[in-house]
Amino acid sequence: MPFAFRDVISILDYSREDLELLFKTTDKIRELLEKKSSLNYLDGKIAALLFLEPSTRTMYSFQTAVYRLGGKALVFTSEQATSLAKGENYADTIRMFDSYSDVIIIRSKYEGTARFAAEIAEKPVINGGDGRHEHPTQAMIDLYTIRYFFGRIDGLTIGILGDLKYARTIASLLYGLTLYNPRKIYLISPGVLRLREEVRKKILERNLPITEVSRLDEVIEELDVLYVTRIQKERYPDPIEYEKVKNLYKITPETLTKVKENFKILHPLPKIDEIDPRIDNTKYAGYFQQAKLGVPLRMALLLLVLGLWR
Repeated sequence: MPFAFRDVISILDYSREDLELLFKTTDKIRELLEKKSSLNYLDGKIAALLFLEPSTRTMYSFQTAVYRLGGKALVFTSEQATSLAKGENYADTIRMFDSYSDVIIIRSKYEGTARFAAEIAEKPVINGGDGRHEHPTQAMIDLYTIRYFFGRIDGLTIGILGDLKYARTIASLLYGLTLYNPRKIYLISPGVLRLREEVRKKILERNLPITEVSRLDEVIEELDVLYVTRIQKERYPDPIEYEKVKNLYKITPETLTKVKENFKILHPLPKIDEIDPRIDNTKYAGYFQQAKLGVPLRMALLLLVLGLWR
């Protein structure tokens, strides 16, 4: 039981075999959902969703996952909704959530928040995103989505485009890909948005076959998957720096004239203007299915973490 009662802080805490267990569990949950089977595994359980940073998909997909499993959710969407606004220290807040719930899902703009919470709480803590550091459950969804579309991750050529410097989804996805054997990973970004050195060092140590390029058109014909991220305004310490890079790339139908037949575009969402809306209804758009798969995967993860799945 590699997940049972363990904190989910970094995807690097898991092996390929662990992720395959999660994915097979997700397959089973999707099957049960399609059959409209009773899934009240969390009856009597309470999940605390402590979201101290804005979120739509992560927060609501976790909340939906809890409800679909018959559990209850305590949802807090800002520091103003807790006694942190009154000056209570963060450690005491975590202790209170720990006493009220069976699992804590936490999101914060500060790096290391989830790991700090895990050191304090006795109940399992799941990292819903901590600053620009990591977003492990999003990476699990991303890898599962690639598996869903292609039946495999090994042997694929994957392009990752956009804000590679600040996007925590990129760090976690790259770490997760080191557990597999992709044919090649293209990191596509202008120089100012290139991958942070600490992330590059980790993935190179784990022999991920990366090539850094600045133009999508140089490599798009080779790609099976293009993973796109938005320019994350909230991560930029200097607004002037953001203004310089906010419109550096955009995917249009014209961009896709030479892609492979089974090519897919993924995006962790929200997307702003980096993908032309005309692409949304094409066979290449995989991002809405990607978001949809987040609910059954997070259902599976909760069941495994709480030791309720055999």
